[in-house]
Amino acid sequence: MSTITKLVPIPSGINQGIKPARQQTMLSLIGNPRATYTSKCQNPTNPLISSLIVVETVGRLKVRGLSPAVASLRAVIDEIRTSIPDVYETLGHMGMLCARLVRGSATAISNHAWGTAIDLTLDGKLDIRGDGLVQEGLTRIAPIFNKHQWFWGAGFRTEDAMHFECSDGLIRQWAQDGVFGATAPPDAGELYMFGDRGPEVMKLQTALNKKGALLLVDGDFGRNTQAAVMAFQRKHDLPADGVVGPKTLAALGL
Repeated sequence: MSTITKLVPIPSGINQGIKPARQQTMLSLIGNPRATYTSKCQNPTNPLISSLIVVETVGRLKVRGLSPAVASLRAVIDEIRTSIPDVYETLGHMGMLCARLVRGSATAISNHAWGTAIDLTLDGKLDIRGDGLVQEGLTRIAPIFNKHQWFWGAGFRTEDAMHFECSDGLIRQWAQDGVFGATAPPDAGELYMFGDRGPEVMKLQTALNKKGALLLVDGDFGRNTQAAVMAFQRKHDLPADGVVGPKTLAALGL
């Protein structure tokens, strides 16, 4: 009997050195897919992004996404096909391009909005989000996604193991290569702001709480986190812009 969809604990050592693409990275290097968002899927209206959207068959999957992401996904799927054929034969997906907000957030744009993320199924079954368990087959293919610089959503505070997305580093590399029609600006170091999410935002929220903030450590840089950052910056004679750069990080001991 196949164990591919059996639920198991999240393995240790996932996403080492790989970060989810920050919203600021996506907006500054690719552009905003749309002017407005809801929780429902819509199409991008940004001409540059629309021009980069392709529909292709990648292994067993017919996908619609950003051209460089689809090319990278093809390399991932090809490696899964040759090295883990039993999982490959069960692969399906629930979409790649979907311009919407992150589920449960009123501020963060999902990276599906750029067509740089995909939600996978195994044997037609979608891993349940947020239960802290993951399908066994996903644990086997995740290292291949990580190898190709894709972040696995099992690493989010709210486990989302069905979800894989192009990492911040991969997006920046494409920008440096001119994929988006311009050279990426110099990297000013760590920079977090409204709309960002992920493990690094959780670290920021934890650090702010140690300084007296009363934030929910949810990895979502929303209005409350922005307000806490600004209050901290004012207290430490830093520009109270709500953007966490090197000086604010240093003052927080990060």
